[in-house]
Amino acid sequence: MGALYDELAKDIHLQEGLNACINCGTCTAICPAAGFYNYDPRQIADIVQQQDDKQIEELLKSETIWYCGECMSCKTRCPRNNTPGQIIIALRSYAQEHGYFTQSEKGRQQIYLKRTVGQWILDHGYCLYLEGVGTDNHPEQGTIWDWRQDNWTETMDRLGANYQKAGAGAMRKIPEEALEEVRKIFEVTGGMERFRKIEEYSAQKASEMGLEDEEYVKEVYTTNSSQDNK
Repeated sequence: MGALYDELAKDIHLQEGLNACINCGTCTAICPAAGFYNYDPRQIADIVQQQDDKQIEELLKSETIWYCGECMSCKTRCPRNNTPGQIIIALRSYAQEHGYFTQSEKGRQQIYLKRTVGQWILDHGYCLYLEGVGTDNHPEQGTIWDWRQDNWTETMDRLGANYQKAGAGAMRKIPEEALEEVRKIFEVTGGMERFRKIEEYSAQKASEMGLEDEEYVKEVYTTNSSQDNK
């Protein structure tokens, strides 16, 4: 048993996700991601089960652990009640905690997710306000979306939506006291510290690549080599 595996094994996701893989391949057969990527959850379970630090480190630095969509189809079919999806959660968490995520193209995208989805939750709660999906980053929305961006208030009022206002509704304004509770949860559970580490390791990688912060974020958002696509 290696030192790296010992640390990884402390994660409850690994403890509950890996019992005794028999290499039957049922998880790979049912896995949607395996149909699109060079991705084999059976192989991942087997590698981690072997407790070989060298192979585990290669996984942590690879694109592979970022292909899983966490649908948990693997759990529903495994005859030994393993859950490769939970093993992936443990691997991703460790990669974020120790900086391995910056070694892969898909892993580096964590900084974009942190600054969009992660920061949005802290600032606005679960409500996805439509101004957050502009054509600057999503040109596929088209010119009509540009018009809507300039006319949300009028459009939503005509539809009877309670858009960014106090009260009920799917896109209401979340009270500040509720948002403060969310931030406290992130703080107590280590989410804020994880965000800080993602920023720290990403800044180090940007420096290695000779990129300024905005250049780096754009690079990781737009680059897709598709080298492991089937």
